Amino acid sequence: MQQAAKFLGVSVLAGAVMAGLALPAAGALGLAAKGSVESFDEIPANLKSPQLSQRTTILDSQGKQIATVYSRDRTVVDLKDISPYMQKAIVAIEDSRFYQHGAVDLKGVLRALNKNAQEGGVTQGASTLTQQLVKNYFIEEAGDDPTKVAQATQQTLGRKIRELKYAIQIEDKLGKKKILENYLNITFFGEQAYGVEAASQRYFSKHAKDLNLQQAALLAGIVQSPSRYDPINDEAEATKRRNVVLQRMAEVGDISQKEADQAKEKSLGLHPSRPKNGCITAVQGAGFFCDYVREVVLTDPVFGKTKAARAKLWNRGGLTIRTTLDPQAQQSVQASIKDHVYKGDDVATAATIVEPGTGRILAMGQSRPYGMNASEHETTLNLSVNQDMGGGVGYQPGSTFKPIVAAAAIEGGKPATQEYSSPYQMMYPTPVAACDGKIWRDDPKKPSPLKNENASEHGPYSMKEATAKSVNTYYVQLISDIGICPVIKMAKKMGVERADGNAIKQAPSIALGTQEMSPLTMANAYATFATRGMYCTPVAIESVTRKTGSKQTSLPVPKSTCSRAMSEKTADTVTTLLKGVVEDGTGQRAGLGSRPSAGKTGTTDERFAAWFVGYTPNMAGAVWVGDPAHHRKMIDITIGGISHAKVFGGEVPGPIWRDMMSGALESKPVEDFHLVDIPDGNASGNGQGRGHGKRDDGHNGDTTGRLIGGLIGGPADGGTTGGGTAGGTTGGTAPAPTFSFPGNLIQGQSNGGGNGNGFGGRRG
Repeated sequence: MQQAAKFLGVSVLAGAVMAGLALPAAGALGLAAKGSVESFDEIPANLKSPQLSQRTTILDSQGKQIATVYSRDRTVVDLKDISPYMQKAIVAIEDSRFYQHGAVDLKGVLRALNKNAQEGGVTQGASTLTQQLVKNYFIEEAGDDPTKVAQATQQTLGRKIRELKYAIQIEDKLGKKKILENYLNITFFGEQAYGVEAASQRYFSKHAKDLNLQQAALLAGIVQSPSRYDPINDEAEATKRRNVVLQRMAEVGDISQKEADQAKEKSLGLHPSRPKNGCITAVQGAGFFCDYVREVVLTDPVFGKTKAARAKLWNRGGLTIRTTLDPQAQQSVQASIKDHVYKGDDVATAATIVEPGTGRILAMGQSRPYGMNASEHETTLNLSVNQDMGGGVGYQPGSTFKPIVAAAAIEGGKPATQEYSSPYQMMYPTPVAACDGKIWRDDPKKPSPLKNENASEHGPYSMKEATAKSVNTYYVQLISDIGICPVIKMAKKMGVERADGNAIKQAPSIALGTQEMSPLTMANAYATFATRGMYCTPVAIESVTRKTGSKQTSLPVPKSTCSRAMSEKTADTVTTLLKGVVEDGTGQRAGLGSRPSAGKTGTTDERFAAWFVGYTPNMAGAVWVGDPAHHRKMIDITIGGISHAKVFGGEVPGPIWRDMMSGALESKPVEDFHLVDIPDGNASGNGQGRGHGKRDDGHNGDTTGRLIGGLIGGPADGGTTGGGTAGGTTGGTAPAPTFSFPGNLIQGQSNGGGNGNGFGGRRG
């Protein structure tokens, strides 16, 4: 008896199936039903409602919206927040007997079968709203996978039977009101709008609860064929369809014929809003920071064990991401950049500010706007971050790397009064101890020369004066004395890594900043000095909540982890050295007046890049200026409307840093550093030819025209080719050095490994 009842029920279902499929009605009904009883039983008992894709909102640290991102523009609302006109219109046109039938409308099935038999094809369907809801569930679960979408929409008997079984379940479980609410939230209304709230905003710039009669009728009419009835692209066709809905509402008694006729006479009254999707819509120039947040969600395991799981979380949306972005700092960064570097200049600038002690990224900006329009100088390449987070291969930091060498030396026991002969020019010392018992050796046949900025700069110098004046030969002698490995280890403790993800090459030229870094890396490294030796990993996200129905659920987020990179005394000593750079050295134009600050300038050979990296106890920031493509030398160049014969780190990046930090720190407490006493020393050579280093120092080449330290490691400047020359210049190159190993095993490996650290002559 039970089996007979099931057969009868499935027969009805099979009839409903063939009302929507191009199958012959006569005879096939019994066959379909007979084969479908077993199929009906085999379908899993429970259908899980999918988590609907919604907008994700990204907020700054004060809770103000930065941007909205989504794969599907949808905002889920309760039925009470949907206009009654909308509820009636969709029922009238899609399933007028919705409140009278169950999951299957038997009258509708018979009507459709008769109509289709007369027409010889499928001209009328019989799917109820509940069946359509189930179909949309499967489509939603398929996401953006075209194969899964095709499977969810294919016209097969099995799919129809599965939809029917689940429709029966949903009717029993949810009830009519919830089914209608879910349907209106999941349905596609065209123009990237999923759900009635997004559609209301897209076409009328209003909430779904405020839709009037004719507006509701228009939206209800779109559902059958969103492309055909798109009112933005075909107003006439959309008007005809709207009027069909209005007439149907009158026929079923939802409105009077007079109301329908009056509404038909009115225009569509469109007031469309452009979809605001993605980081391109970010305010305050925060598009690149927004993109960085996206990369964090897509790459950090805290958001999912697999890449697919993280992508699903991001694409499903419904997230509210509160970030670390400080609106005051971000506005100040963008204002300073705009004042000093124009978006159409031959070179660009990128700047980042972080908070010492927390790793919180407070600001991130660049002169070239976020976007896809190259003719407007837009780009989506984030110049502030590493390659694996949406950035490029990085930029040689020049002399801004020298404080890391100083920290390694001081931590290892060298005093800040340490003196070296620091001649104007010299050959790279060889051999130099490297890690794991290896030894770096220069090529004795073609030794690599280096020199200071001008002949008046010669020692002996102490660390204090050499840092203020950015003396190349001093720092090469220093790293040759302590060895390469302590510097490599100190850099690692401070989170300093190559932007392309490769290992830092072991060669004494790293003291002069020959390894490509990102501004975020350098800013966060200098924050370690500000926190008296504690390094904290950078973070961009404070909290994430996910909307599930009417509930908000908190999700775990990446946390900054802090560790001691050096002693407080070492950090305080480096700060004292770098305070001298701002007060008496090459970074004077970056000074913050009465607010204590410390920092270092940097300029690379051939002036492909110029930097200023500095900090106060409150904030640390890095500014890079250069050509992202590594082609344009900053010689005889106009930047921000100002002509420069040569660009120095203290003259372009320095003022950018000064202005952005001044604005970011406005109204913030003035804090003092913990300084140490460093005697001036007894150096007889004073390098007075450059005064107190009021200008930065940069390009170094020897008298033969060769690039100094030219091939202490492969192609230079961001992976350009040409055997260590910068951007294909014709100057000669020094030979590749070799590592020697114990047991007289010689390995012919250059310290650059072909990754662009070739210049030994960096000055800042």
